[in-house]
Amino acid sequence: MSIMRMQKNNQSSERGSTIIEFAVVATMFFMMLIGICAGANLYFTHNALVEATRRGARYAAGQPAHPTCGTTTTGSNTCAACLTRIQNYAVYGNSAGTGSPLVNGLQASNIQVQYSGFGVGAGSVSVSITGYTYSYVIPFINQQITMPAYTTTVAGESAGVLPDRTCVTN
Repeated sequence: MSIMRMQKNNQSSERGSTIIEFAVVATMFFMMLIGICAGANLYFTHNALVEATRRGARYAAGQPAHPTCGTTTTGSNTCAACLTRIQNYAVYGNSAGTGSPLVNGLQASNIQVQYSGFGVGAGSVSVSITGYTYSYVIPFINQQITMPAYTTTVAGESAGVLPDRTCVTN
């Protein structure tokens, strides 16, 4: 009978250890899961910003590179209306600037456009994203990082010059 009592004491003293082991393993598992999700979101945002510069540069290659259609903007040799359309295309995916941004938190003020020797079949246009701040999706952590600058340069095609025309507003 003393052997039964001793065996019973051992079982009851180990009863709580299973719960403690589960708590430790589950905590580690869920921390890893949240970290993987946060890293995947950061990588998705990185790729979306790269794609936004590509989209903007492709659209900018078809826009005029001359200040004849309105007031020029600082640091760019394109008109304000054309620059706004290029920025909208990079942020929203359309030149009107309607809908929600394709990248959370991306604003037109983050988009810079620079033409270089642009003309028919010559030069290039660069679209850059600078100053974009990424917020982590991890609960209870309010961490933000400033993403590096993203730039895409596209060679001039048949765009850049609108002979005998002013800036198109569509």
